[in-house]
Amino acid sequence: MKTQEIKQGIKLHTINTNRFKTNLVAVFLSIPITRENVTFNSVISSVLRRGSKNMPTQEQISKELESMYGASFDCGIDKTGDNHILKFYLESINDRFLPQDSENMLKKTIEKLLEIVFNPLVENGSFKQEYVDQEKNNIQRRIEGKIDNKAKYAIERCTEEMYKGEAYGLYKYGYIEDLEKIDAQNLYKHYQDLIDTCKIDIFVSGKIDEEISNLLEQNENVKNLKPRIPNFVQTGNIEKQKVEEKQVSESMEVTQGKLIIGMDINVKDENQKYKISVYNTLLGGSANSKLFQEVREKASLAYSASSSFIRHKGNIIISCGIEIKNYEKALEIIRKQLEDMKQGNFTDEDLENGKKGIISAIKGIEDEQDTEITYYFGQELSQNEVSVEEYIEKISQVSREDVVNIANSVNINTIYFLKD
Repeated sequence: MKTQEIKQGIKLHTINTNRFKTNLVAVFLSIPITRENVTFNSVISSVLRRGSKNMPTQEQISKELESMYGASFDCGIDKTGDNHILKFYLESINDRFLPQDSENMLKKTIEKLLEIVFNPLVENGSFKQEYVDQEKNNIQRRIEGKIDNKAKYAIERCTEEMYKGEAYGLYKYGYIEDLEKIDAQNLYKHYQDLIDTCKIDIFVSGKIDEEISNLLEQNENVKNLKPRIPNFVQTGNIEKQKVEEKQVSESMEVTQGKLIIGMDINVKDENQKYKISVYNTLLGGSANSKLFQEVREKASLAYSASSSFIRHKGNIIISCGIEIKNYEKALEIIRKQLEDMKQGNFTDEDLENGKKGIISAIKGIEDEQDTEITYYFGQELSQNEVSVEEYIEKISQVSREDVVNIANSVNINTIYFLKD
């Protein structure tokens, strides 16, 4: 991957590859997430896909994509570390697979995506009121619907409790009470401030030529962007104060209990993240892991039992679906697995299989364009570039001692239980 700064705070990242028949262009807008901006950002992401200055309706956007041999557009919003990320993607067929006399499809793809993100439909100095009202309703339904998926809801609630009053505790789609404050005028003003201050990353993946940077620099929408000291939170080392373990339970109409355990780990340098990845795989990140084998298979206490590593925040989240009456027993066995890891009670074969599983997943990064872009974007946020080959090498080097050291630095922050 090559990276160059087009203007201060605006970067172009190119991944030149023959592996795909498509080009994928992505624009990421990154800004620190706050209670004041989270709901505004969420609505902006939705409003922008409704229409731009030259494609004022979704029908016209669809017609344009259809004329581009069925190109596809997608957008969304994410929370990465303490940043809110507005994401926009446009995928089109690579010019190599088009007739000789076709217009430059990559150029058109870039132009159309930049048009949607940076040249929105504006009426009388604000967004179109109809679009804003409709998207506010859509966001409200999404926020209200978060309770429908109980497993995701429980993880979200545990995170909220762990990060109460902090940026990472905010829900990425925002809050219903804040939707009421949003209108077409103040949303457009917020959009302008966002575009002038956020970190902007443009990714282009596919078979591309050297003209790509000129293409970007000559683009009218890019010319209109101001240089900026980008306002974002770098996701690197994570120092954590040890906190007293807390337990939170919530009652709801559920047939299955959801036991979520949020754990903290100090991340003193980037290399630790590779060791934590291996620890997490052995603990609950695979079908051979301790949690899966001991809690689900042997003790039959859980319908599901796994753990995941939140690398941008230095957390491991254990997630189990259990019968409500089994809460105490399940918790006891989970604590036993954490203790076993501290004592190094795992085999060398477990360690090697865990590393092989991670390496297999790493090798798959380059098999999908959006996965590869997400991988490099994560590095851009942490300002730490590591190639796929280096990543594999770092995982290979993780030792038994490394895993035991990590196990002994893990602390339970919050135990959350969703029950009836």
